Formats: sequence, C-alpha cells, structure tokens
Amino acid sequence: MSNLLKQKSKHNVDHFEGSGNEQQSDIRNDYQRYVGRKIILITGMFALIVFLGAFFVTIGPLEVSVIEVYKILFSRYFPDLFVTSGLPSQVVWNIRLPRIVAGIMAGFGLGICGCVMQSVLKNPLASPFTLGISSGASFGVAVAAVLGVGVISGPYLLVGNAFLFAMLCSLFIIALASLKGATSETLILAGIAINYLFSSLTDLFQYFATDEQLRLMVSWGMGDLSAFSWSNFLLLLCVFAICTPLLYMKANDLNIMVIGDENAKSLGIDANKVRMFCMLLASLLIATIVCFTGTIAFIGLVAPHMARMVIGSDHKYLFPASGLLGALVLICADVTGMNLIRPTIIPTGIMTSLLGVPFFMYLILKRKRKEFW
Repeated sequence: MSNLLKQKSKHNVDHFEGSGNEQQSDIRNDYQRYVGRKIILITGMFALIVFLGAFFVTIGPLEVSVIEVYKILFSRYFPDLFVTSGLPSQVVWNIRLPRIVAGIMAGFGLGICGCVMQSVLKNPLASPFTLGISSGASFGVAVAAVLGVGVISGPYLLVGNAFLFAMLCSLFIIALASLKGATSETLILAGIAINYLFSSLTDLFQYFATDEQLRLMVSWGMGDLSAFSWSNFLLLLCVFAICTPLLYMKANDLNIMVIGDENAKSLGIDANKVRMFCMLLASLLIATIVCFTGTIAFIGLVAPHMARMVIGSDHKYLFPASGLLGALVLICADVTGMNLIRPTIIPTGIMTSLLGVPFFMYLILKRKRKEFW
C-alpha cells in the first residue's frame, strides 16, 4: 500500500513539473513571437523608408528614372563604369538626394529625442522643444539677422548662432534643474519659462527688423531642409553616432523609471542622473538638427505616440520605431511640399503638421479604447 502511495505521489510530482515546464515553454514561445512581431514591424518601417527615399528622388520638375538615379549614385564611386549627363546628375546629387538624407536624419533624431523627453519628463505633451530649444535657436537667428553678431562669421553665421543659443538654453535649464532637483516637474516648468522668455525676445527683434531681416527669420522659423548640404553631413553623422547609441543604452533604465522614481531607486536606478544624462544628449542632438533645418516642431511630439500605438511601450523597440516613423513622416511631408504647387515650395515645418495631424487623429479615433500612455 505504501509503495502504491509513493508511486502515485511521484507520478503527481512528475506531472506537475511537466506541466510547469510546458507552461514556461509556452510563455517563452509567446514572448519570442511578441518580440518577433516588433522586429518585423521595425524592419518593415526601415524598408519602407529606403523604398520611398529612392522613389522620391525621381519626383520633381526634371523627370529622372530610378535606373538613372542609381547610375548617378554609382558614377560617383565608379566613374569609368557609369556615365551620366550633367544636368540630371547635378539635380539628383546636389539638390534632391541631400534633402532626402536630411529628412531621414532629422526625422529620426527628432523622433528619438521626442520619445526620450516624453519618457524622462513623464508627460505625453513633451517634445524636443519643451525645454525651449526651438525658441533659443530662433533667438540666435534673430541676433544674427538683425545685429549681424555671431560666433561664426560668413555663411555659417545663422547656423552657428542657432546651435549656440539652443545649447545655452538647454544647459541653463539642466543646470537650474540640477540645483533644485532634476524632477520632471522642475524641467518642464523651467523649459516653459525659458521658452516664453526667448520667444518674447525674438518677437522684439522682429518688431525692429527690416523687411529683409524679418523674411529671413520667418522663413527659418518655418523649417526647411534646403539649407542642408553634403558639407554638413559628416558633422551631423558624428553627432548621431555619439548620441544615439548612448541614448539607446538607457532604454532599460527608462523602462524601470515608468514605475516611479522611488521604485526605480530601490532597484538601483538613480532617476535624476538618468534624466539629466538623457536630456543633455537629446539637447545636443536636437540643437545640431535645428541649426541646419530650422524649426520642425511636429515630428518630435507625434512620432513617439504613433510608435507607441504600433509597437508598444518597451523602449528597446520604441526608440527605433519612433525614429523611423519620424523620418517617414518628414520625408513624405517634404516631398509633398516641394511638388504640391510647383514651382512654389511649401516649407517643411508647415507640411509636417498638415499631413501628420490628420493621420495622427485617424490613429487616435481608430484605437480610441486603448490607452497608450
């Protein structure tokens, strides 16, 4: 009798362990499928950007086929094998392709920085310009346009001033927050105050500006990718190579900070240090983008929300998805603005809002019962 009880008990234990292993295996498989879907979506976004980028180069007053575009690209590196005519080569290489590259890089950077700021500030309305970076850059342009004063003279007068004042504005807010405690509320309030201050100073310069100076400030404030050229590519690429990996390394920390600063601290994460580190890197990246493209404010606000609706809230996948969606929206808006009412070119900053807001509202209404924040 005792032997039968032992055998039955052993059978129950083996059955329990077997069912437990099966449950663990099912959970592991579900998680792998969950991650696989995210990777497929991100890969699809990347492939769509590559496809649309190659297609958009062919659109314009001068008709250029896809085959001619690839010949022009390869002729730069293999001139003996690929021969191209002068005008299409100049248009594609010096006008259209730099705009596409600038749109991809600027949209990607603004999307990532918007995702970072919404996470560290715990505010769904945060964007790369919450800290007054846009208003600081605009004030730098106003100073250069009206007074002709800048850290760099010549053709880079506006660019140098925009970058300098954008970074000074960010560093001032970060320093103020570090003295009073780098909480999300302190950063937001300081950013709003600085934003209003520099906006008022910019309006004051516009009031005293001549027609030519006013036109320059207004056109820069609308955002435009035409100022980007291949001479700026290496600088922007270096900033991306430094800031993007360092921000991505903080993805797990940001996931933990969602549960609150005190809970994150109990798990060994200093939320204030992470917040300051991420804000400093994001400010550097945004200032570099803004000084070459002007004010394009919509991408950093909405791209992270679009990504959150599609990919979820895990920052390991939310970061690249936000950047890719930002790049996708920006290049689509730019090519539409260039070709909608030829020969007039609508500024990129205007088109991003005109195209992005309806699509964003469609996503909200379509999935209104699900919370994403």
